[in-house]
Amino acid sequence: MTAPLWVVVPAYNEAAKIGATLRALAGQTDTDFTLLVVDNGSTDATAALARRFTAPFPVHVLVEPEKGVGCAVDTGFRHAIAHGATHLARTDADCLPAPGWVAAARLALTESRGLACGRIVARRDEHGPLGRAWFRLLVSLAAWFGRFRPEHRGPEFKAPYRMHAGNNMAITAELYQACGGMPRRPSPTDRTFLNRVRRTTAAITHSRHMVVANSTRRIRAYGVLGTAKWYLDRGSGHRTADPR
Repeated sequence: MTAPLWVVVPAYNEAAKIGATLRALAGQTDTDFTLLVVDNGSTDATAALARRFTAPFPVHVLVEPEKGVGCAVDTGFRHAIAHGATHLARTDADCLPAPGWVAAARLALTESRGLACGRIVARRDEHGPLGRAWFRLLVSLAAWFGRFRPEHRGPEFKAPYRMHAGNNMAITAELYQACGGMPRRPSPTDRTFLNRVRRTTAAITHSRHMVVANSTRRIRAYGVLGTAKWYLDRGSGHRTADPR
């Protein structure tokens, strides 16, 4: 019998994209999981679409009215743990997990018993080759920059810093509770959460087989320089945190 695994998907006004995300999850090679969509107070049909979706696994929809992706993720993870989950995985409602994503996440958690981080690529239906190339460059630049930031280095950390994507991660319920969980705030939350984990354990693994196609709409909304500032944690300037 496999350990109970829940996949948590935070969502806000994603009626246009969540259908593709749900279909990607339904197409997993490993469907022995429970899906929890956490609607963060959407004003469109996001929650209704998730409730109507037919899948080879249980689908639940939870509403979290407190705004912020961190709030939605934390509420979802804690709800899953309270209902028996021992393994947790997360992607976002504008992302497309590769068919072997759940299987790779389960294997990575079984081996590490901690946090598993995956690899993100650009969605092919939002930008052409140039946009996807910019996305790869920005992600690489942010990952490189993060390793040298003073706040990511210190004797309190049990593992070296290596950037992870919040929309492509998996963690044991035990570690999630031990590290204090996701910060209940708007995006960005990934660095703060990763450093909470790094202060708690060295059991962090990076799986190249956990692949998620990431939305590149931030490039269209912010431009290349604005997106670079975002990935380098310099904020969104006069723009809103939501690139739509």
